[in-house]
Amino acid sequence: MGNILPAIHPGEILKELYLDPLEMSAGMLAKKLNVPRTRIERIVAGKTAMTTDTALRLARFYNTTPELWMSLQVSYDLKIEAERNRAEIERIPVRDAA
Repeated sequence: MGNILPAIHPGEILKELYLDPLEMSAGMLAKKLNVPRTRIERIVAGKTAMTTDTALRLARFYNTTPELWMSLQVSYDLKIEAERNRAEIERIPVRDAA
């Protein structure tokens, strides 16, 4: 579990690397993606997870891949769960390779 990088919500990446440089609001992006404004606002605020639907829409709009957005979410989820359950997970014995 020795990951030294902090858990970064995909909404933080969306805001800092995509919205802020374009001076675009979450509401404006939501209009362009044809989704409810609250969906993007909640993602940017780190209150809700990236969905496959949103990942597909962001990938199309920003010319990225849906895998990028989903990988950000999975990485965040794994780090949060690893920290939350660290003590219990560390009690699980490591299976010998032999």
